[in-house]
Amino acid sequence: SFFTRNGEQLSIICEDNKYDFTLQEIRDMKKILTIKPGDEILVECSFQTLDRSGITFVSLDFYLRIIHCI
Repeated sequence: SFFTRNGEQLSIICEDNKYDFTLQEIRDMKKILTIKPGDEILVECSFQTLDRSGITFVSLDFYLRIIHCI
C-alpha cells in the first residue's frame, strides 16, 4: 500500500509479500503519515494462480480474504 499526492507516489505505507489470512496481526507504522484531502491510498493484492489449468472461480470466502489483505 502506498499513497500519492498530485499523482506522485510519496511513501509506501505497508508491504507484505508473504501475507497469510490465518495470521491476522496489527503493525505499527514507522512514522506518522499525514494524509490530506485529495491524496490517494493505493492498495494492491496479488494471488498466484499459475498452478491452475482451468478457470478460477471466486467464492464469497475468497472475496472476504481479498478485503482482509487491505
